[in-house]
Amino acid sequence: GDISPETAWEILTDDPRAVLVDVRTDAEWTYVGVPDLRGIGKEPLFVQWKAYPTMTVNSRFVDQVSESGVSAEDTVVVMCRSGQRSAAAAQALTEAGFRRCYNVAEGFEGDKDVNGHRNALGGWRVRGLPWVQS
Repeated sequence: GDISPETAWEILTDDPRAVLVDVRTDAEWTYVGVPDLRGIGKEPLFVQWKAYPTMTVNSRFVDQVSESGVSAEDTVVVMCRSGQRSAAAAQALTEAGFRRCYNVAEGFEGDKDVNGHRNALGGWRVRGLPWVQS
C-alpha cells in the first residue's frame, strides 16, 4: 500500500530487515539527490524501474532486487520521484511473491506546485528526512 515519507522512515528505522529500494534513474540519483540512511546504519538499494531515456520498464527489476540480497520475507519500501513508478515497481514485487511492499506515495520530490515546480508539495526532501546530493 501507499505510505507517507515519515511512515517509510519509521519502518526503515524500526524494522532491521526493512530495505529502501529507490527506483529512479541514474540521472535522478546523481543530480537530484538520494535518501541518506547512514544514520540508521543502512544504505538504499538503487534499481531503476524504467531506463532513461526511453523510459522502458526494466525487465530484470525483480531479479535485480532479489540478486541484491533482498528476500520475499523482507519489508520493502519503494520510492521514485513522485510515487508513480514506485507504485508499479511495488506491485511487480508483490506479484513476484514479496510479502510486505510499500510505496512512498509522495516520492522523493513530491507533486508539482501551481508553477510546475517540485520540492514544494510533499516528498522525502520537503518532509525534512535525511538526504544527500552528489
